[in-house]
Amino acid sequence: MKDLNIVFAGFGGQGILFAGKVVAYAGLIEGRELSWLPSYGPEMRGGTANCSICLSDEPIGSPLVTNPNVLIAMNRPSLDKFVNEVEPGGTILLDSSLIDERVERDDVTVFYVPASKLAEENGLKGLANIILVGKLRKELAFCTEETLDKALQKCIPARKADMLGFNRKALEIGKAQ
Repeated sequence: MKDLNIVFAGFGGQGILFAGKVVAYAGLIEGRELSWLPSYGPEMRGGTANCSICLSDEPIGSPLVTNPNVLIAMNRPSLDKFVNEVEPGGTILLDSSLIDERVERDDVTVFYVPASKLAEENGLKGLANIILVGKLRKELAFCTEETLDKALQKCIPARKADMLGFNRKALEIGKAQ
């Protein structure tokens, strides 16, 4: 499978780190080499947040992703910051509910997913991140659907076990986009 060097980016409170963790766990479950490197600003909610995920069949030299081949941007400042770093031939998924601009590059594949709007309309407020993970799974098939479900189960803490069904629904909405 092709190596994935992914950057998830947005602001604190959007579940950026959680979404990255789900993708990383999927790689772990499938026995791939992986790294997950979170980064966030001084204030948790509202500050900037991003995480780098590397999934590979070979050992990973550095967890730092400077030129991702996949960018998931959940707000405009994140898109502005990372759009030109995506390597040619890469993929960009963005939350078109919160990002009102079009990507001007013609050497990347871009998916405009109104994730926040879809989450709100389906009673899944706060799960736009997982809708985008579902779309990522659909487009890049980075793991099996069964593995992704197992990763969700692993990442959702016991105190929030009641959220599993909502997360599964969010994945399905993303895969339908």
